[in-house]
Amino acid sequence: MNVLSRDELRALIEKPRGLSVSLYMPTHRAGPETQQDPIRFKNLLQKAEEGLLRSGLRAGEVKGLLEPAQDLLQDALFWRYQGDGLAVFCSQEVFRFYCAPEGFKELVVVTDRFHIKPLLHLFTGDGRFYLLALSQNQVRLFQCARHSASEVDLPEAVPGDISDALRYDAPEKQLQLHTGAPVGKGGGAAIFHGHGAGNKDARKDILQYFRQIDRGLHDIFCQEQAPLVLAGVDYLFSIYREANTYAHLLDDGISGNPEGIKAEDLHRRAWGIVGPYFQEAQQKTAAQYHQSVPVGRTSRNVKAIVSAAYHGRIETLFVAVGLQRWGIFDLETNKVHVRQKPKPGDEDLLDLAAIQTLLHGGAVYAVEPESVPDGPPIAALFRF
Repeated sequence: MNVLSRDELRALIEKPRGLSVSLYMPTHRAGPETQQDPIRFKNLLQKAEEGLLRSGLRAGEVKGLLEPAQDLLQDALFWRYQGDGLAVFCSQEVFRFYCAPEGFKELVVVTDRFHIKPLLHLFTGDGRFYLLALSQNQVRLFQCARHSASEVDLPEAVPGDISDALRYDAPEKQLQLHTGAPVGKGGGAAIFHGHGAGNKDARKDILQYFRQIDRGLHDIFCQEQAPLVLAGVDYLFSIYREANTYAHLLDDGISGNPEGIKAEDLHRRAWGIVGPYFQEAQQKTAAQYHQSVPVGRTSRNVKAIVSAAYHGRIETLFVAVGLQRWGIFDLETNKVHVRQKPKPGDEDLLDLAAIQTLLHGGAVYAVEPESVPDGPPIAALFRF
């Protein structure tokens, strides 16, 4: 699975302006529905073509802009290995697509920048996390959302197993791990055996293995703030925490050898750990919003929020996914114009507020409409 990093998100946000297509759709991992996904994609490309023509591009320019996306229709392997959602971005200079661990509603937006609000739930504090399943024989990393988990293709720097990390020349020195009994909270301890090595040597080898994993994951985690859940036998937890440099590793983990356990089962157990974590964080932020209403540090006015976002005044923004408010923001006059129906050149003001809040270091919760404090579509807590 290709992971959308914060750096790539920022590149999409800050790209040079020009007519751009943002396309979102749900996809399927298996079953007969997978045969319908290319058909849905073709229909969305048709809508994108119509939108580009209405915006003033000539037919030849439209064909060139959409050609990389059209090529995906002929790629059978691409459609065979999908996640739960697909996001595609096309302009004269940029073509990117991302398979996401959570589905999207069908949407096509043609405007002078990429529409990224449907992606924000992958970067905000409302359900996105990582799951790292470790054993001596296997390393698996999953990018997870509330209802799904997708395995991430690991960088080459991540060792495949402990022998790969230590590069033993003699097979008889291969470290082996056994569990004499099922391991859980308060369960039996893991026993590590190394021919010619005591327990201290075994622990040292495991620590070296984990440090290589931590270094190998750096490019994925360097711009991340999503929590990380560790799955492994209890004995490994303290060793990995010693090797770990990622600031958002949770204290609680999934106990037991994860080898052979399906992603769905690991995800279910991981959500039992992170679900309360997310709920508590969002409840605290919402409570802070309500406490700040009497002192004038909040707003639900789209015009006021867009302007405040551009000037870096927003500390926390709640924005409803699946809703749009169309209009334009004139930076020179600092005025926002909201329209009932979009006109050429308009953009989603909710998306715009979210982008500017992120660019100025604020927190964004892209949530279901009923989870926006005081009701949808948007609510902001100001810094000052």
